[in-house]
Amino acid sequence: MQHSRIILASSSPRRQQLLAAAGYDFEVIPPSDDAESGEAPGESTTELVVRLAKQKAADVARRLSAGIVLGCDTVADCGGMILGKPTDREHARQMLKTLRGREHWVHSGLCLWRRPDDRLECAAASTRLIMDPISDAALDEYLDSGEWQGKAGAFGYQDGLDWVHILEGSESNVVGLPLELLARVLPRLQ
Repeated sequence: MQHSRIILASSSPRRQQLLAAAGYDFEVIPPSDDAESGEAPGESTTELVVRLAKQKAADVARRLSAGIVLGCDTVADCGGMILGKPTDREHARQMLKTLRGREHWVHSGLCLWRRPDDRLECAAASTRLIMDPISDAALDEYLDSGEWQGKAGAFGYQDGLDWVHILEGSESNVVGLPLELLARVLPRLQ
């Protein structure tokens, strides 16, 4: 069976690493900077990430004649507060202070958009985590590392942090691409 080419609609190095490590053959075409809009009133967190993933996939799909575009978006959710990527160090500090000592969720929306017939498959994955009540000194040490930049919730599980623990769900989802969900959904379009 001939498989359609996969186009990752993301410039995230973590998503690229996850896809490559899982053995997928893909190319990268990042979406436009204005491809996604923020939260909509009354929207759940999973509805938000699926909509944003769909917006990214749509932006790239309209530039292609064939292939399967993979759009993905990931956010952290702590007590109903949505934590995307921090804008600067102080924003990252506030996010980490919100998360420390608390359970929270990481949600990823996935959208596969097949061209040329424009068939879509969209879904979401959720992972429950807890962050230890880390000290201000440990928090500052992590902020000094700069590893928080570009990461939902201001932390990277893949950074080997011993103070963030998965309670249930997918590890790859926390890193930014739920591979288990992708493996279930992709065959529907191939």
